[in-house]
Amino acid sequence: MDEREARKLIIEVGKLLYERSYVVSSDGNVSIRLDENRILATPTQVSKGRMTEDGLALTALDGKALNDKKASSELAMHLLIYKMRPDINAVCHAHPPHGTAFSVAGLAIDAPILSEVILTLGCVPLTDYGTPSTSELTESMKPFVAHHNALLMANHGAVAYGEDLWQAFDRLETLEHTAKIAILAKTLGGANDLPKDAIEKLINIREKAGYLTQAARCQTCGYLEHTDIKCSLDAESVNDGNSNGEKISFTREELIELLAQAANIG
Repeated sequence: MDEREARKLIIEVGKLLYERSYVVSSDGNVSIRLDENRILATPTQVSKGRMTEDGLALTALDGKALNDKKASSELAMHLLIYKMRPDINAVCHAHPPHGTAFSVAGLAIDAPILSEVILTLGCVPLTDYGTPSTSELTESMKPFVAHHNALLMANHGAVAYGEDLWQAFDRLETLEHTAKIAILAKTLGGANDLPKDAIEKLINIREKAGYLTQAARCQTCGYLEHTDIKCSLDAESVNDGNSNGEKISFTREELIELLAQAANIG
């Protein structure tokens, strides 16, 4: 992308993040991959609503500074995504209130309740907690980046990424909107999941349309297609008498074996 246009776009999206209260103070960070080795990123300790085009940081893909502006201390998160996902050219990290509420409550946004979300975003997993600005954070993200386009980071916030900055922002906005609807539905007695056959139709549509690939097939346990992807279940749903309602994870094979055992017991 042309650097001049990229600078204007980061400023525009930064203001939107700030005006919509997805970030406050100097929270959050945004970046664009300009080419194979250059990243344009928001500077550290600057409000996203008060940035200037000449104040943005330019770095190499290895994080080396290419101008005199200091990039966000969480740049490593962006670099990890770019290295793992050649198709990604922009990243938005923010602390949207409803999405972040899910992350501090220890919840993923993975219930199949909205057709539009299944079509365009897929599930948003919750990564383990990692101290911001350290390798703990990027290590906790690694298992999920290849198969998802947005993540919740435990007790931290959210990150979304896309082929361009508008797509990354749209995915972050969808994440926040979905979280808000889920919370509101909870106050009305709880949300109803879409039927399995409806989910299957939506997944087929999104793959034919090119919205998401088969790598994103983990909207529900029944559609896990990759053995290296793990989904979370409430331990209460498979209570062995020793759980405390904590989250546990299964591979697809482990889940099938568990269900087979349960069927035999029944």
